[in-house]
Amino acid sequence: MVVAGAGMAGVQTAVALREQGFTGTVTLIGAEPHQPYDRPPLSKAVLLGKAEGSAFDIDFESLGVDLRLGCEVLGVRPGDHELDTEAGPVPYDVLVLATGAEPITLPGTEGVPGVHLLRTLDDAERLRPVLARQHAIVVVGAGWIGAEFATAAREAGCAVTVVEAADRPLAGALPPEVAAPMTAWYADSGAELRTHARVERVEPGAVVLADGTRLPADAVVVGIGARPATAWLAGSGIELGTHGEVVADARLRTSAPDVYAVGDCASFPSARYGARLLVHHWDNALQGPRTVAANILGEIPVAYDPVPYFWSEQFGRFVQYAGHHPAADRMVWRGDPASPAWTVCWLREDRLVALLAVGRPRDLAQGRRLIEAGRRMDPEALTDPARPLKDSTAD
Repeated sequence: MVVAGAGMAGVQTAVALREQGFTGTVTLIGAEPHQPYDRPPLSKAVLLGKAEGSAFDIDFESLGVDLRLGCEVLGVRPGDHELDTEAGPVPYDVLVLATGAEPITLPGTEGVPGVHLLRTLDDAERLRPVLARQHAIVVVGAGWIGAEFATAAREAGCAVTVVEAADRPLAGALPPEVAAPMTAWYADSGAELRTHARVERVEPGAVVLADGTRLPADAVVVGIGARPATAWLAGSGIELGTHGEVVADARLRTSAPDVYAVGDCASFPSARYGARLLVHHWDNALQGPRTVAANILGEIPVAYDPVPYFWSEQFGRFVQYAGHHPAADRMVWRGDPASPAWTVCWLREDRLVALLAVGRPRDLAQGRRLIEAGRRMDPEALTDPARPLKDSTAD
């Protein structure tokens, strides 16, 4: 077994193979030189100097995993059952693609000093002294990573301006009426949020907007999204989707024999939502490997159809999301969005299909189980934030 990618999805695939009884060779190949690590702490504890790293607490030697670090994958030849790497070809019986996603860069910023991304441990370590010196920082993008970085930068005492080309934060992730209350969170934290603000160019010491506004910037952090890290698969014959992701089936198999794909680099068909999902979140990279291992080793096919889940800590709020709201036909609010805690529920034919919980972890925990069970809900009962979600069912 060969696993390409040593992030969460790749590491958990190696672990799952062993846990499910595989006794043959497992080779885990990672491009970074560091011991495999968890990414969520990078925008929090590691960035703020509260932790030196976030390496997984896994003894790969005891697990019997051949860990090859600092080794970039270059291509795959399915017909030969060989993975091409910087260190030469690696033969495989079964290959798992787990190369994750890579941040989208801002055009024209290559080589401009003071421009940063936040995806890797090295990125976080380069940014840590920037926060320690309390620099004036411009964040490009008011998505999840932009909000989390702005939160950490304000905690460190930096002056923070966030510029967003859309009319609101999280424009690509949430409907306008749900994202709108989050706009005030920036000002409450002391950060300035500029919407309808498109970056024209970045110069040393400044960000210039399309309207001519110059924003002083000791540092610029770009958080405008991520794309599947799959360019290396060009010419392999493995099918890629519209976002450049590996197209996997319900068992997480690719179009090539004996090649599977899991985590941020792959999409999968969801019978639950009637759509193909591409999920760039930690929980997907944790859950998918168990299905991959079960399908590689077992005789009974196992479909991967999770309720997507993620969380974000921003501006003193714990934000959690479960499900897939584009499948909904109705939205129900629980609580006042101007308050510290509230929830939005999305229904389809009165069945709960997604929810966003701000400071209401019990709603999230109960709602996730209700989505998995496909329970029909009483929309009127849902509007009462004092009533537990589990007591708001209609059947």
